[in-house]
Amino acid sequence: MLRLEKRPTPSQFWLYATPVVAVLLTMIAGGILFGLLGKNPVAVIKTIFWDPIFGEFAFYLRGQLLVKAGPLILIAIGLSLGFRAGIWNIGAEGQYIMGAICGAGVALALYPTESRLVFPLAILAGALGGWAWAMIPAILKTRFNTNEILVSLMLVYVAETILAKASTGFLRNPEGAGFPGSRSFSTFKAASNPELIAGSGLHWGGVAALATGVAAYVLLSRHILGFQIKLAGQAPRAARFHGVNPEKLVLLCMGLSGALAGLAGLFEVTGPAGKISIDFNVGYGFTAIIVAFLGRLNPLGIVLAGFLMALTYVGGEMAATNMGLPSAAIQVFQGMLLFFLLGVDVLTNYRIRSAFMGAR
Repeated sequence: MLRLEKRPTPSQFWLYATPVVAVLLTMIAGGILFGLLGKNPVAVIKTIFWDPIFGEFAFYLRGQLLVKAGPLILIAIGLSLGFRAGIWNIGAEGQYIMGAICGAGVALALYPTESRLVFPLAILAGALGGWAWAMIPAILKTRFNTNEILVSLMLVYVAETILAKASTGFLRNPEGAGFPGSRSFSTFKAASNPELIAGSGLHWGGVAALATGVAAYVLLSRHILGFQIKLAGQAPRAARFHGVNPEKLVLLCMGLSGALAGLAGLFEVTGPAGKISIDFNVGYGFTAIIVAFLGRLNPLGIVLAGFLMALTYVGGEMAATNMGLPSAAIQVFQGMLLFFLLGVDVLTNYRIRSAFMGAR
């Protein structure tokens, strides 16, 4: 029989080497998977990780990396604040959807007004929409001690139902000949979120993501609130003695993560997605969980992890298109990254002992 024994002092080297090892193990396991599907493993891995940066169409694809990384970084930074404090918001996908719906709803309500205030109002509505959706599990936890993991996760499916209703009902384009989906924001200039530099893929969502990464780093390293967040996660009893109110911390961390997820949804719907549609959400809220842990819950690490995960999105789409891989195989490949990351993390913090060795 085997058991896990906590290491007295985990290796600092392995704490930082874990993400690199997890990526390498994912490449190996992914290569085996692609080989079983009848594809050349080396060619698929090259397509995913090399071609978007150095390949023939790299100039265009580098811009797509910024497009994909922006929402992942925004959502993951918000989640990481809660995770550090031991608050597990798993429903960022729903908050992302509700932020997009609320922001788009406010903007479309002002159509065809061409005022400079439309886009800022949409940003505010998007943040408030995500915040309000995150407040549901937060208040239920602080008042009734419900499990925020289950509540936030179940609310994702409620948000998806509201998204379908918005696409076919209250936000449907009245000039769309009955097809589902809202008006296109590309034709509503006051509410659109175009590229700031042509061909770069950089829009206001990317700017917000990078600025949020810097702000979160300063918060965690220089501000008393950052100290309280870290203390609550590492030593809850000590945090209470230090005067940290756990209920207020739950409301704060859930609210921040919800607002950032809502902002990601707003920037996506007014930019790359272009409109509210039934299939608007593409799993950014769930993938951001992988990004948060891959970045070691460190804001600057999350920025790097966001670009790495964006690479699997862009490269995975290339592999699916050019090599005939099923999209499900790419999703499994992305999921492997979290699996190996958690597995190597366990071995970093625990050693495997046999019952025989323990008896001795």
